[in-house]
Amino acid sequence: MTPAPLSYEVHGTSTAGGSASVRAGLRDIPIDARWPAGEPSGDPGPAELLASAFAACLIKNLERASSMLPFRYDSAEVTVRARRQDAPPRFVGIEYELRIVTGEEQRRVDLVHRNLRQFGTVYNTLAAVCEVHGTVVAVPPAPPPGG
Repeated sequence: MTPAPLSYEVHGTSTAGGSASVRAGLRDIPIDARWPAGEPSGDPGPAELLASAFAACLIKNLERASSMLPFRYDSAEVTVRARRQDAPPRFVGIEYELRIVTGEEQRRVDLVHRNLRQFGTVYNTLAAVCEVHGTVVAVPPAPPPGG
C-alpha cells in the first residue's frame, strides 16, 4: 500500500471581477471570489470548500476504516454545517451527520466513528481550532426484492 502524501498543492487563479478557480488534483473547480458578494454565483466560496474538505475527510476515512477493520457498508452520505463569526472572522463550530447504510452492529458503527475522529487529518486540524461534533447514524439496508 502506498503511503498517503505528506504535502499537498493546489493552484488558484482569478481575474478582476471575481471569476476564479482552483486546480486540485486533475480538476479545475470554479469558486465564488466576488466582492462584495451580491447575488450568489452558484459556485462554492471558501467556506463551502472548507466544509467540503471536512465532508471529504469523513467519507475518505470511512473507506479507510472499512478496509482496515473491516467494516461493511453499502453507501454513505454526510451533511456538514460550518458556523462562523464576524469579529474576529473565524469558524467557531462544525457539525456533521454521517448516515451509513450498513448491517453492522451499533458497537461497530461506534468504532468506525471513533476512527473517523482519531485519524482524520482535516477533522483533527479543524477540531484544534473550533468545536467539532457530530453523529454517525446506521441505516439498515433495504431488504432484497421479494424477500
